[in-house]
Amino acid sequence: MADAGPPGVIVAGAGIAGLTTALAFASKGQRVRVFEQAARLEEVGAGLQLSPNATRILSRLGVLGRILPHAVQPAAVLLKDAVSLRLLARIPLGEIAEDRWKAPYLVVHRADLQRALLAAVAETPGIEIVTAAAVTDFQAGPDGPAITMTTAEGVRHERGALIVGADGVWSRLRSWCGGAESRFAGEIAWRTTIERASTAGFAFDALTSSDCVTTFLNPAFHLVAYPVRAGAAVNLVAFTKGGIAKGGKAKGDGAKGDGAKGDGTARDWAARADSAELLDHLQGADRMLLDIVKQAGPWTAWPLHTVNAASGWFRPDGLVLVGDAAHAMTPFAAQGAAMAIEDAATLADCIVPGDSSGESDLSGCLQRWERLRKPRVTKVARRGALNHLAWHAAGPVALARNFLLRHRSPQKLAADLDWLYGD
Repeated sequence: MADAGPPGVIVAGAGIAGLTTALAFASKGQRVRVFEQAARLEEVGAGLQLSPNATRILSRLGVLGRILPHAVQPAAVLLKDAVSLRLLARIPLGEIAEDRWKAPYLVVHRADLQRALLAAVAETPGIEIVTAAAVTDFQAGPDGPAITMTTAEGVRHERGALIVGADGVWSRLRSWCGGAESRFAGEIAWRTTIERASTAGFAFDALTSSDCVTTFLNPAFHLVAYPVRAGAAVNLVAFTKGGIAKGGKAKGDGAKGDGAKGDGTARDWAARADSAELLDHLQGADRMLLDIVKQAGPWTAWPLHTVNAASGWFRPDGLVLVGDAAHAMTPFAAQGAAMAIEDAATLADCIVPGDSSGESDLSGCLQRWERLRKPRVTKVARRGALNHLAWHAAGPVALARNFLLRHRSPQKLAADLDWLYGD
């Protein structure tokens, strides 16, 4: 691919997956052009967790140092009962995690990660970003694959040696790969960020360790909290069953979703939500936890959508999907961003190997990459499903969970993650 005419790689989407893909290919001498449908690259979203398997790659791409001033390296992951606030388990992180997995475990605001990626892109030769360009079509041909876009100046056609669809869970390019439509997972993520120097922030400090990732467990919901913005703020996200009704309010457990389309399916990180609906889902939780939920806000509601990872990720003639476009998963293993980052780095390694080994044709390289990635992504998704089952356990199953956690040492709990976080 190094001899392909510019741009060697076309990337659709300037989110985490797209920008990391651009950096990964540019690090191997490829020219990259990134097309983003939004007119401005806005800093949106909420907090996210960057485990060592992701930060190791970001370090290699020159991004980690830009994130560290804005991130927090949590001391541990705490699992607590949402009713009694009793500590169920503690998984050590901090320096212990960095020593074990040779890279830090970080929590960061998505906007800070986006800003760091953009800064790295701006300083990397060979990468161009074009905004306000929405993909409308894909074409295969003897001169290489091409996409058609609508822009402010009219219709635009771009051809490259490889086109990477990094356009998210509602990907336009997925249909040309034969990929499955996204489907509503039946759960809502309720998100907000609170300032540490606020009433809700002070109450949070009294509830749990402010330098940890804390997950509060309950059969009806679970709520995750951790510091962001270099510790100046706290990210809160609660997961409940239900759907989004017209007007942005949450439906009850009987709600149905129809995939990427349908009445009330929010696609905006900033879609406001009714906190009273969230409080209904959290009934029975400890009063201190409920008070924080009342004091926090505004809350946003994001319906969780997934994409079947078993469906197609590439076309032999030069179109490939990465990140949520290929395999959007529920966030219960905290690996959505990490899997996108891994996708980008491994794809570049397969297409532009550092030596003469491996496949010499593009189709063979894409096939090899998909064979490499699918088993890992599937295993991560299964781990997320197992976490969800454990966190929402009730009755005898919850008692068994608590017994297991109580008798398993923090070191063994960490060792359970070696396959995921290790090099």
